[in-house]
This record gives sequence, C-alpha cells and structure tokens, in this order.
Amino acid sequence: MREALEEAAGIQGTVAPGFEAVREQFAALLAAEGSELDAQLAAYHRGEKVVDLWAGPDTNADSIMGIYSASKGVTHLVVALLVQDGVVDLDQKVSRYWPQFAVEGKQDLLVRELLAHQAGLVGATHGFTMEELADDRLVAERLGTQRPFWRPGRATGYHALVMAALSGELVCRATGRTVQEHFAERLQAPLKLDLHLGLPVGLDSQFLSAQPMTATPERLRELAATATDPDSLSGIAFNRHHPRNREVWELPNLPVVRSRGPASFGGIGTARSLAKLYSALVSPVDGVDPLLEPATASAFGQIQSNGFDLVLRQPKAWAVGFHASSEIYPVLGAGAFGHSGAGGQQALVDPRHELSYAFLRRRFLLPNQADADHLRLLGALVTAARRA
Repeated sequence: MREALEEAAGIQGTVAPGFEAVREQFAALLAAEGSELDAQLAAYHRGEKVVDLWAGPDTNADSIMGIYSASKGVTHLVVALLVQDGVVDLDQKVSRYWPQFAVEGKQDLLVRELLAHQAGLVGATHGFTMEELADDRLVAERLGTQRPFWRPGRATGYHALVMAALSGELVCRATGRTVQEHFAERLQAPLKLDLHLGLPVGLDSQFLSAQPMTATPERLRELAATATDPDSLSGIAFNRHHPRNREVWELPNLPVVRSRGPASFGGIGTARSLAKLYSALVSPVDGVDPLLEPATASAFGQIQSNGFDLVLRQPKAWAVGFHASSEIYPVLGAGAFGHSGAGGQQALVDPRHELSYAFLRRRFLLPNQADADHLRLLGALVTAARRA
C-alpha cells in the first residue's frame, strides 16, 4: 500500500535507511493535494544528506524555485557570520553603522531589535513600484529616513517585503559590500549551492515559475475573512496600497526580482541546497567544520520578541532575524531557527538534533496552511534521527 501511494505520487530521489517514514509522509502530502504538485523535500542529519526527494510533472533533480521570504533566513546567516567575526554587534545601535538611520525617533534602535521586526518600518508611506521594491539600496534609503509606524523597539510587526533590505543596508555600511556579495563568496561558492540571490541568466531554464493557489470555495472564504484594508499596517507591509502592486505569489516570476535577488524575497534555489546550507551551520558538511560556533547559533536562535504581531495580526515569537521554529513546530528542539517563505516554503535547522530541513512547493497556499504538513514531515524526521 505504501509503495503504491509513493508510486502514484511520482516521487523520485532517495532517503537514507531509517528515514523511510519521511518519504511516506511526503507521499501522503502529495496525495492530499488533490492535483499534481511540483515539490521538493530535503534534510540533513549530522552533516549527511538523509532525504532528497522531489515530485511533480515539471520537477527534476535540478529544478529551482522561488523561496520567497526564506531569503530572509539566507540574508541573516550572512549577518550571523559577521557578528561571529566581530564586525557587527547585536547590542549596538543601528545608527552606529548607518548614521542616517538616526532620525524620526529611530536613533536608539538596536541591531537585534531591527532583526526581530521591531523597527516599525514595514513599508513606505506611498508604497513601491516593483522596480523599486527589487532595489534593496533604494528601499533602505527611503525607509531609513522615514518616520516609523510605531515606537521602535516597543512593538513587533513583520517587515514582509523590506526586512532584509534594512539588515542588508547595515551589512553594506559595516563592510562596504552587499549581502548578495557576501552570500556568494562565503556560503554559495564554498558549499556549491544551487541557491541564488540574483539568478544568472543562464540558469533561467532550470527555474519553475510559481503557480497561483487553487481557489477552492473554502480557501476563498478564508481569504475574504482575513482580508485587511490596503492602508492598514498589513496592507502597507505587503505593498497593497500601491496601485501597481503585484500579488505575492507572482514575485519570483518577475524578471527584475529573479535577476536582482532582493534579499527579503528574491531568492531562487533548490530544497537540497537550503537543507545543506542550514546543516553546515551546526554540523560538519563535506569535511568542513560547522560555520557557526555554538554561542552564535544560540544567539540567533534565542527568542527576541514574543507577543502580538501588528502586521500578521496574531501572536508570534521572533528569534534574531529568524522564526523561533520550535514555537511553530514543537517536535523540534529548543533553539531551532529558520525562515519560512510565502505559499508553503520552509527552511530551518535544529541544532539539538543536528537536523536541517527544507521544503519547496511550486503552487501557492494560504498563509500557515502548510504548517500542518511541515509538522508531520518534521515529526517523522525527528523520530528517525533519534533512532539513528
């Protein structure tokens, strides 16, 4: 029965002995989708790849997809390395590195508060064109002089489309180089990652364009129930108040987004590379020592804020630049961290279990709808790791 389900789902790839239950859960997810889904699932344990699966009519071993806000996690891994190097200090004021930021009441905001979405700069007063939104330096310049929407450091709200433009500007000011340049040199090239903040034109043929959500009556009702005014904080954070805004699911399909690789949402890659990247933070990968010292991993996995998120309109725990993943998926160990992406993408690391996990899907989903799927997959993965 299990083999028939997996064959019907068209699953390809491999799992290590003992991790077969992860493939079974992947097959169940695909079967429940109701129509063919292009998706990838990968995981590492103690620095070794233990899951590398893909399925779907258009997906092959090297297909790359938009990772949406999982890009923020990639950006903040660069920040973590710079903190570890002593170049950036989480407890210094942002204005130490970026003097022009110290206006409109932002002069005392700490780096760790910026990374935990506490700056109050969720979007521009009048919004951005897509060309502008894809330009991290322009976004940072505009927001850096803007009055925040709340008193910095006193509340939290998801900076959905601009967070890594702000943290990336801090990196630029501290080092003279962009986040994209640091990522390519320190992470992408050494680990041989098929993961990009700025996709080379020659790789466009590997890219699977994003697909909109299947609009069932139930999903349309849920969307209607959670809709917010374009001029609300949520609307501004997702740029809905700009007359030429595009839907979030479309963003990877825009050539300007793929080519520039805006650090908040413009990453393109494979689940395999995301899982390898997160594994390399805490485990030896390809014979290379872990990239992060335990103290650094702990500092970035530590919960920085926990309360009502003014943009997401729900309770939310934020680590330093990342989701506090064990608060979303209780099967994970304390201190697990990572970042999801719109429409069901997920990438994270659990240092206590020496596990990394990444999941990408082509067809969009409602916000948080994928969490139950991730919880089942992660449950099977953690159980297998404990027995290994």
